[in-house]
Amino acid sequence: LSHLAFSDISLSSVTVPKMLMNMQTQQQSIPYMSCISQLYFYLFFGALDNFLLAVMAYDRYVAICHPLHYTIIMREGLCVLLMAGSWILSFGTSLSHTLLLVRLSFCADNTITHFFCDLAALLKLSCSDISLNELVIVIEGGMLLFLPLGIILGSYIRIGTIILRVPSTKRFFKVFSTCGSHLFVVSLYYGTIVAVYFFSSSWESKDIIASVMYMVVTPMLNP
Repeated sequence: LSHLAFSDISLSSVTVPKMLMNMQTQQQSIPYMSCISQLYFYLFFGALDNFLLAVMAYDRYVAICHPLHYTIIMREGLCVLLMAGSWILSFGTSLSHTLLLVRLSFCADNTITHFFCDLAALLKLSCSDISLNELVIVIEGGMLLFLPLGIILGSYIRIGTIILRVPSTKRFFKVFSTCGSHLFVVSLYYGTIVAVYFFSSSWESKDIIASVMYMVVTPMLNP
């Protein structure tokens, strides 16, 4: 929870202060190096959120499906390993996207049609060949999105089957009180990400609103 809290605060802090300053001053500009730095930390903390939500889902699965073995399975060493793995994977994925981006050349039109330096919006401004960038986005994006989502769905499917074996209203509400908030945030977080990156043809206002949802609203709801 402490890692998730830090990640949420950092994810919002990467973009929201700059956005508010732009709204206040009406000067919507950002230096190139600041834009690259914003992109890196946005990708880093966004990826970290994905992995932490998956780890929390696995923790809930163990707590509900194997309550007597919880302290044995979720020992301190495993928790440290899961956290370290989440940080290392997030660092690697964000660094690879950033390094691939800085090698590109950009055209005269340098207007980003977004309220922060998003990877997809920046790639649209490039005059260089972005096929390698797109390939890495598909490969790493699939890992970052579908691997954690698969762990989350698998955990909740197992929890659901355990509940349905011996249906009980008291048991259902106990499980819902344990998992309800996490499941709600996961649905909101992944739902908006999928809507933005998989079902949008252009960066319009609806996509910006969806981005605000997973960058501002979801971190606010996590506590």
